[in-house]
Amino acid sequence: MRALTWQGKEKVSVEDVPDPGITEPTDAVIKVTSTAVCGSDLHLYSPLGAFVDPGYVLGHEPMGIVQEVGPEVTRIKPGDRVVIPFNVSCGSCWMCAHGLQSQCETTQVREQDTGASLLGFGKLYGDVPGGQAEYLRVPQAHYGAIPVPDDGEPDERYLYLSDVVPTAWQAVQYADIPAGGSVVVLGLGPIGQMSARVARHRGADQVIAVDLVPERLAMARRHGITTLDLRDTDDLPAAVRDLTGGRGPDGVIDAVGMEAHGSLGSKAAEAVQKGVGLLPDALARPMIKKFGVDRLGALYLAVSTVRRGGTLSLAGIYGGVVDPLPMLELFDKQITVRMGQANIRRWTDDLMPLVSDPADPLGVLDLRTHRLSLEEGPEAYAAFQKKQDGAIKIVLNPTVPATGALGTPSAEAEGAPPAVDRL
Repeated sequence: MRALTWQGKEKVSVEDVPDPGITEPTDAVIKVTSTAVCGSDLHLYSPLGAFVDPGYVLGHEPMGIVQEVGPEVTRIKPGDRVVIPFNVSCGSCWMCAHGLQSQCETTQVREQDTGASLLGFGKLYGDVPGGQAEYLRVPQAHYGAIPVPDDGEPDERYLYLSDVVPTAWQAVQYADIPAGGSVVVLGLGPIGQMSARVARHRGADQVIAVDLVPERLAMARRHGITTLDLRDTDDLPAAVRDLTGGRGPDGVIDAVGMEAHGSLGSKAAEAVQKGVGLLPDALARPMIKKFGVDRLGALYLAVSTVRRGGTLSLAGIYGGVVDPLPMLELFDKQITVRMGQANIRRWTDDLMPLVSDPADPLGVLDLRTHRLSLEEGPEAYAAFQKKQDGAIKIVLNPTVPATGALGTPSAEAEGAPPAVDRL
């Protein structure tokens, strides 16, 4: 089969790799019909490449049609349309029973001292091959694979149940926004876009989103979100206080994480990351695990922006081990901080009615900006990393050639510009 594979720092290519098969009784194999590119993929693309071997299949946001199931998989059958969460979780251990599927004790990666195995996240999370491929072996499919209606709706109606929508839902849940309260969302990539919409849907009176990319700001405004452009804002905390009665927001969602750049980033940390990236993997892995630092500009900004007694929700991924934190400010402002990988299956049953609703209350049909063939995956990664061509959410289609005419746009929100079919 064809699959998008990691080949080196900021280098991916589509290669022929062996077809997957059933290896455990709880496995399934699906034919992938859509697979999205996520901001988390960029961590492996660049700063965490030491934890990936050449030829590894990337991607953790797939959906498709079931081809084969193991003998212990009874919830789905060949021919079913399914979406696959990026957590590999069993559904029956103590952690899963307590809604912590990202910490599943059955699939925990104990040799790395990390949580549950994750699709397409490299050695740190189990080295499970990802879903940017024609076919995917789905471990723990008896619990993880989510049947969705075969109703003729575009894949984007359901695809984001694999990551984006549950991650955003958890980010808002963790932000602990009171009814009629206020929240600031830092970063308007896919998770930030959806977090702002979810917060508004769940009753936040003020939702303020911050970014510096014009297309991202425009998308948020289409959904009734107040936006602040960092290029025009010298003092973001002061600007937010002006909008929130002088006090600041009840919650701040950091949807940026370690990939902060520009005024949201730290040049020193970026230099360290680049230096480690030049080392051989055998040296780089222990360096990252013992001395890794993040670009913490977004986190510092979140701490300064949230009101006293407020809550920070960290949805963007951090991977540093010796990050310097502003403990005086955190302690003095009495800030609550919640974070972690999303527990996808904890939220999907509640979210299915929302994404299935023809009214599209969360705007899932206005998130994808590009639909490309799998063969155009390398172009997709480069454009997404560099924020080129208005790329906010890119969906790859493994079932079509790179013709440049890959179907019609799925954006349906009023005022949404047409999504483009190639870069």
